[in-house]
Amino acid sequence: MPIKVQSELPAKRVLEDENIFIMDETRAIHQDIRPLRIAILNLMPLKEDTEVQLLRSLSNTPLQVDVTLLSTATYIGKNTASNHLDQFYLTFDEVKHLKYDGLIITGAPVEQMDFEEVTYWDELKAIMEWTKTNVTSTFHICWGAQAGLYYHYGIPKINLENKLFGVYEHHVLNRKIPLVRGFDDVFYAPHSRYTTVSKEEVLKRKELTILAESKEAGVFIAIAGDGKQIFVTGHPEYDRITLDREYKRDVDKGIEIELPQNYYPDGLTYVRPELTWRAHANTLYTNWLNYYVYQVTPYDL
Repeated sequence: MPIKVQSELPAKRVLEDENIFIMDETRAIHQDIRPLRIAILNLMPLKEDTEVQLLRSLSNTPLQVDVTLLSTATYIGKNTASNHLDQFYLTFDEVKHLKYDGLIITGAPVEQMDFEEVTYWDELKAIMEWTKTNVTSTFHICWGAQAGLYYHYGIPKINLENKLFGVYEHHVLNRKIPLVRGFDDVFYAPHSRYTTVSKEEVLKRKELTILAESKEAGVFIAIAGDGKQIFVTGHPEYDRITLDREYKRDVDKGIEIELPQNYYPDGLTYVRPELTWRAHANTLYTNWLNYYVYQVTPYDL
């Protein structure tokens, strides 16, 4: 997929080095098609890493995608340079008058806090309410999925005794639904979180359908009705070494943490981890863009 981004975005150079087709504004304006307008509300602390991961995940269909990066106005993290945010990011107030074909709400390292304690919770609530009228389909990731399930359906998150951390086996439950079309019966995905949601609580909401789950990680993919809201509790977009970086970061901080499960070969932290989830992650994002955005969004937003 041609991904349209600003010419100077650092993620563009990284993805071009991986032979992924990234288009700048100059080339895009010469193509006589309407690109899909996708916004990414990036709540992750290392925003540039997340940009690369998500743009890579959106790069596998022939559709053209015009990406808008969003950050919260009520909280500005310290891990991304202010000039990067100023140059490449907009706030909700700057786009709330617009409509988008799709929106991705990322995870955030705040899952151990009550939702109402999160600095930008009121702003996020306003954004999630706005998606009901201004976004064709919203894709929630990890904490973003828990926040969405809580806001839209009143499903609380549950604290885990130990961090769910690693790459886990998942099973498809509803193969006929297009979001998991092309999935194998068994597939893998990374998780990195201290909280979860109850399968029983999800099943109580007749609007929600569970599409995939894991014995260890619980509900993985849930969809609301016709795909207006999609909830993914893990991090299928993660790079090969993201969990490695998270583990070694916590060790350096003196945080007690176990090795990520099913990740390092033979449990050896100096051995390159195997990438076992990329194909299904690509299929998931491709299916979302095709069946829940492109096929249903109006031509005139």
